[in-house]
Amino acid sequence: MVRCPKCGTIVGDDAKFCPKCGAKIRIEELRPLEYKIKYRPSYSLLEVKLPPEGKITAEAGAMTYMTSNIEVKTHTRIKEGGLWRTIKVSLLGGETLFINDYIARGDTGKVGFVSAPLGDITRLEVSQEKGYIIQSSAYIASTSGVHLDTEWQGFTKGLFGQNLFMIKTLGEGNVFINTFGAIDKHELKPGETLVVDNFHLAALSTTCRYKVRMFGGLKSTLLGGEGLVTDVTGPGEVYIQTKNPLEFVNWLWKYLGPRIQGAANRGSRRIFF
Repeated sequence: MVRCPKCGTIVGDDAKFCPKCGAKIRIEELRPLEYKIKYRPSYSLLEVKLPPEGKITAEAGAMTYMTSNIEVKTHTRIKEGGLWRTIKVSLLGGETLFINDYIARGDTGKVGFVSAPLGDITRLEVSQEKGYIIQSSAYIASTSGVHLDTEWQGFTKGLFGQNLFMIKTLGEGNVFINTFGAIDKHELKPGETLVVDNFHLAALSTTCRYKVRMFGGLKSTLLGGEGLVTDVTGPGEVYIQTKNPLEFVNWLWKYLGPRIQGAANRGSRRIFF
């Protein structure tokens, strides 16, 4: 069964246009994606097999290897969310300004992708009935039927500089995310609520309701070692990364900071004298 990537209408296997909305149908891009996730859970790598003229979009810098018949087209995120939104997500969210389209020309092709975090990779299946809200730093790749809504403001309001920029996925297809650490998946029943630290939140399905709040009161937020949390209420799925990137950086700085500061002080004394 093949659905139109724009409106979700079921179309025939030989259809070139959707009979309902008129969108162009590329059957080769709507067939089930062939992929492997290797070396999980700690050093996962995504390998995608593309049919002739098949395409996948990925974060710039994520490509590890590809066959010689793969054509790469680079474009900015501007068409996804406008110039200001692109710059804002890139600078504050730590994301690149660019994304790449990988297209297999003439024959089947193969592309391997990884992301910076040491951890696992998983596939999220986006449909007309259910999309996902994912942490922007977790995004690796998506098929052509998936639209990444970077203009969406749902999670950016009231985050007080915690740099939790989220992307809302729309359409139909597959999106792949990379977490820092292992992936802990929770299936929430209707009305069931899970409280998640924002730095551990990787993704949640759009069927869930959510509320971002401070952990406890202002005092406990500032002094208790916790920041903001999200109350996620089902029904739906929640994906949690088992490691906290901020805690990891702070842990490293505890050992590297004194050495760096000491080296800087020694250097300044040499310059002074």
